[in-house]
Amino acid sequence: MKMTKYFLSVLSLLFVFYSCNEGIDDIIPVNPGPDETAPVVNVKYPQEGTQIRVLEEVTSIEIQFEVEDDIEIGEIELLMDGSQIASFSDFKDYRRASEAYTYENLTNGAHELTVKASDLSGKTTEKTVNFEKVSPYTSLYEGEMLYMPFNGDYIDLVNLQPATTVGNPGFAGESVIMGDGQNAYAGAEGSYLTLPGDQFHSETFSAVFWMKVDAVPDRAGILVMGPPDPNNPDKQNNRKSGFRFFRENAGGMQRFKLNVGNGEADTWVDGGAAADVDPTLNEWTHMAFTISEDKASVYINGQVVKEVDIAGIDWAGCDILSIMSGAPRFTGWSHLSDQSYMDELRLFNRALAVEEIRDIIAVESGEIINDYEPKYGEIFNMPFEEEYVDLATKTSATVIGTPGFTEGKAGKAYQGAADSYLTFPADGLLNDEFSASFWMNINADPDRAGILVIGPEDADNADYPTKQNNRTSGFRFFREKAGDNQRFKLNVGNGEKDTWVDGGEAADVDPSTGDWVHFAFTISQEKAAIYINGDLAKEQDLEGLDWTGCDILSIMSGAPRFSGWNHLSDLSALDELKIFDKALSQDDVLEIMNGE
Repeated sequence: MKMTKYFLSVLSLLFVFYSCNEGIDDIIPVNPGPDETAPVVNVKYPQEGTQIRVLEEVTSIEIQFEVEDDIEIGEIELLMDGSQIASFSDFKDYRRASEAYTYENLTNGAHELTVKASDLSGKTTEKTVNFEKVSPYTSLYEGEMLYMPFNGDYIDLVNLQPATTVGNPGFAGESVIMGDGQNAYAGAEGSYLTLPGDQFHSETFSAVFWMKVDAVPDRAGILVMGPPDPNNPDKQNNRKSGFRFFRENAGGMQRFKLNVGNGEADTWVDGGAAADVDPTLNEWTHMAFTISEDKASVYINGQVVKEVDIAGIDWAGCDILSIMSGAPRFTGWSHLSDQSYMDELRLFNRALAVEEIRDIIAVESGEIINDYEPKYGEIFNMPFEEEYVDLATKTSATVIGTPGFTEGKAGKAYQGAADSYLTFPADGLLNDEFSASFWMNINADPDRAGILVIGPEDADNADYPTKQNNRTSGFRFFREKAGDNQRFKLNVGNGEKDTWVDGGEAADVDPSTGDWVHFAFTISQEKAAIYINGDLAKEQDLEGLDWTGCDILSIMSGAPRFSGWNHLSDLSALDELKIFDKALSQDDVLEIMNGE
């Protein structure tokens, strides 16, 4: 009897096993094929040119990246400025890895991130991006409440506040601003940004920005700060307070309109055909609107297209600023996400005058470059109007560290910072004669600094490259402490030896006055001279000028070619830097100084 029960139990188990596996194919190993390609690396953040601005001197950054391989990923390494900071070798999906790593020790300055991926057969791919941790932004205009340049992030630099991202907006890979690292917002379907709106409430208000208009979709919200519409949760259209700036199709053109609410009623600022933009031109167009206690105006490319009397603006319930969409507060007429490009967004707590709007356009568009007319043999002109651009060649300098801008002798000026300076290719500047002219507002801390240097490498120095001091060619213009003053000196190389142009006390300047001081120096094959406020401080005989090995102009530091005596970054302000292909006369220097 027991044997029969045992036999039946075994049969039952076999039946169950067979039933559970019925219909399942046998597992057959599949040959993945030959490993033909190296891994593909995509760095999602930071992107090339990203600028990180926070109040802390040292901060963290979340590095985001993806790696794919045709067979199997072996290892991924992260390197920051050449040193390994992390590695990965255990992956859930052996062909695709989407990873993030938080780096805790990011300091001010330029950084290089490298993501290095290897597969099991040893093939390797590296992807490198350059980015910066920069000093907090200093507002350039009175009443500026928000500034978003969209250079690889969605951060309001005035308040150091990241926007909330809805959907998947991107970056355009181009900008209205010249220079490396510049970018712009690129709209996408169902995507936009928001910021808390309370911080932007003001009795008067202005917004300025650039757009490269995409007519798909044929209507969209651009900037909206309005109240909720509880009576229409699916079709928000409460226009009693705040504002709505948007666009709509107008016979193939895009018409830009503003709506303003005063708490009881809304007013339309509709310029008709005057406010139309042709999206097929694919050009950057400057947009602005202003709201005062009694008027609202819309400007396109610095021209007023409509001005309407209003009874002020009310901010009741306006707790969200939407950027590049009408959502979530202005959706009733399908003014949703804008797929255009946007750049250089600024908000103000005052109504800008048309002249101020045009000044902003001139600076950001580079119109000052287009109006450039060289004089006195001028071959280089950098006015530092919020750009590090040479007007003569329309070329941007390379930025080292985190210099900035300040109020200048004329307009804006370069503001020095620790470990910060500019470099520029020396090609085109190297002539038989050379002169430079500029203004400085001197900061005596540090008590010595390089100002302008074109010199050769010092490869024979035992401390190379940190103690560069080859003075056999090119020139070095710098300053040093002399009692309570700063003494300005020039050194010139003729190919075999150097000559000092040291005016002693005649070349001293008192930095405590806070005054702008004009400097010039001239170099010919026979003489070199230094001028301070148009007066000759020193003239010295030379035995020629040689440019062997001189390929870089350094501006506001001795680095990288004249660092041996710690003539490093100058924290002073510099303005109206000009270089000439001849040795200027004293009369020339005086005329340039006096703006003639």
